[in-house]
Amino acid sequence: MRILSAPRTAEAHRALLSALPAMNAVQLGGVAQSEFLPAEFTIAAWNVERCLFPEATADHLGKLSPDIVLLSEVDHGMARTAQRHTTEVMAAKLGMAYAFGVEFHELDLGGPTERGFCQDDFNTLGWHGNAVLSSVPFERTALIRLDDHGHWFAADEGAGDPNQPRVGGRNAIAAVVPTVNGPICVVSTHLESNANAAHRRQQFERLLNAIDGFAPGLPVMIGGDLNTGNHLPPDFDWQRETLFKLAETHGYNWSFTAQGTTTRPSLITPHPDRVMKLDWLAGRNLSCRGSGVLSSISDEGTPLSDHDCVWCRAGF
Repeated sequence: MRILSAPRTAEAHRALLSALPAMNAVQLGGVAQSEFLPAEFTIAAWNVERCLFPEATADHLGKLSPDIVLLSEVDHGMARTAQRHTTEVMAAKLGMAYAFGVEFHELDLGGPTERGFCQDDFNTLGWHGNAVLSSVPFERTALIRLDDHGHWFAADEGAGDPNQPRVGGRNAIAAVVPTVNGPICVVSTHLESNANAAHRRQQFERLLNAIDGFAPGLPVMIGGDLNTGNHLPPDFDWQRETLFKLAETHGYNWSFTAQGTTTRPSLITPHPDRVMKLDWLAGRNLSCRGSGVLSSISDEGTPLSDHDCVWCRAGF
């Protein structure tokens, strides 16, 4: 009730955000299977669109034998995904450790297509966020908030859905993991969809600066749904995003991302009006040994997400 009755202002949102412990912590779980990553390793980044089918999603991802998985849009305690902790389920299925952080506390059940998957009329928790799965233990982790003004909550910000108030904002989960050649930093992130290029550049700059503070001097791999091209009419051209040059000035390169678009129709998003390139991997002080895009269509023909998975082989 406190959330529902709060003024729809950035100031009120910041107060709510700071008062909810789950919005300011990283949840750790799962079991790592190895002590160190090898000199060459596979990293996958996938927006799993709520993760309706966590076991099937993990099985599909297992084709890549990933050492690190950077997940976006994973639910925890949402009716649309059977109140499950989808990150935990995927980690158990893949035999990996996980670090999960809440992006939004969602107060409703979702849109019309999502409600079709709900067997309950309530969310037990309402958490929705990003995660890192790892085959090796985490040395340390951090939740990095990319905004706190209530983009999907505050009426004075002019971006949210008044019928689906959410507390939270875009974030990243950063983790330092050991390799045979020393530690590296891996980062799962998700930039704002309902915004322009300037807004996403600001979020990405905040992320890059936070990574420099969290893991100074370490090799880094950032992956996730950067929403490149969204709200850039008329052609939604990802090449007009200014965050690419920004990353390059910080020493990152984009060669870890394979060519091609990364979105498709799904069960939640059945009729998209455009095909976009939203998902990326960017590395610093690492080399790319190969890259690709894994279709989100399962062997049984089920679309597991409206995003395909991007992956790369990286090394020193």
